[in-house]
Amino acid sequence: METMNRLKYILGIMVLLTVSCSPFEDYEGGYEDTPVGNFDALWHIMDTRYCFFSVKKEQLGVDWDSVYAKYRPAVSDRMGYLSLFEVMANMLGELQDGHVNLYGPNDFSRNWHWESDYPENFSAEVQKLYLGDDYLIAGSGYSYTILDDNTGYITMSDFSSNLSDNRLDAVLSYFSICNGIIIDIRGNGGGSVELVERIASRFTNENVHVGYFCYKTGSGHDDFSERMSRSISPATGHKRWQKPVAVLTNRSCFSAANDFASIMKVMPKARLFGDRTGGGGGMPVSSELPCGWSVRFSSSPTFDADGNDIETGVDPDVFVSMTESDTESDPIIEAAREWIGSLIIN
Repeated sequence: METMNRLKYILGIMVLLTVSCSPFEDYEGGYEDTPVGNFDALWHIMDTRYCFFSVKKEQLGVDWDSVYAKYRPAVSDRMGYLSLFEVMANMLGELQDGHVNLYGPNDFSRNWHWESDYPENFSAEVQKLYLGDDYLIAGSGYSYTILDDNTGYITMSDFSSNLSDNRLDAVLSYFSICNGIIIDIRGNGGGSVELVERIASRFTNENVHVGYFCYKTGSGHDDFSERMSRSISPATGHKRWQKPVAVLTNRSCFSAANDFASIMKVMPKARLFGDRTGGGGGMPVSSELPCGWSVRFSSSPTFDADGNDIETGVDPDVFVSMTESDTESDPIIEAAREWIGSLIIN
C-alpha cells in the first residue's frame, strides 16, 4: 500500500511538472514582447496555473479579475521595463504568497509578510547559550549538543543542505542516552521535501498518514485532481528514535519547514512548541514571459493529515512566546525541556 501511495505521489508530481512547465508558445493566444504583452502574459499564467485563488479570496478578499482591472490601466507600451517590473511585482504582491516571485534582470519581487509581520520568537544569541562552544556539526545548518538535563538539542535551520543517512544515524546514536530530543527549526526557510521525509521517517515504527496533495488539471481556478493520500514509512536499515521529540517553530518556518512541522505533528511521541509556522504549502514551479523574465508561483497545494490546507501555516501543539526581555533563557526551549522531563518514568 505504501509503495502504491508513493508511486501516486511521484506520478502526480510528474504530471504537475508537465502541465506547469510546458513551453510558453503553447499558451492559448500567445503574447508579444511588449509591456502590455508581458503584463497580460503574466496575469494569464497566474490565472490558469496558480493554485491558491480560492484560499486568497477567502482569507484576503483577492479577486484576480479585479486585480487585473486595478493594474492594467497602469501599463502601456510606452513605459520602460523598470516601471513595468514594478507594476507587475505589485500585482503579484496582492497574493501575499512567499512562493510567488517575479525575476527580472535587476531584481526579484518577493513577499515576506508571512514572517516580517509577526514576532520573531527566536534569538540567535540565546540559542548560543544552549549550544555552548563544544557543539557538534552534522552539516551546514545542523548543530547539536546534549543539554545539562540530558536532553538532546539539534538545530535544523536549512533543509536545503543535505543531511545524509549516515550523519542522521550518527546524530541519533549520539543522542541515544538522552531522555528526548528537541529539534529547533525556527528560522528555517525550507528546502528539500525529500530530506524532510527522510528525517521524519526516523520518528515512527509504522506507516503514518501525514496528509494529502493534488495538482492542477485545467485552467479553472478550482480545477484540481482528486486528493491523494501521503504517508511516511519508517526508515529501514537505519536508526529510529523511540523517545519523545519536541519540534520548535516560529513564523520564519516556511515551505519545506512548514511541511516538516505538519508531518511531525502527527508523528508518535512528537509535539510542536512555539508559534504558528509561516506557511508556504504549495509546490512552486516557474514559467517564462516573452521578455525572458521568469515567474515562480505555487502550483500544487498540500494538506495536513486532517485535510486542512497548510498554505497559511501550521499551529503548534503548545503556543509559547519569546520576548526581547528573554536574554538569559529561551522559554520555548524550556517548555520543550519541561515536557520531555515530565515524561520520564521514575
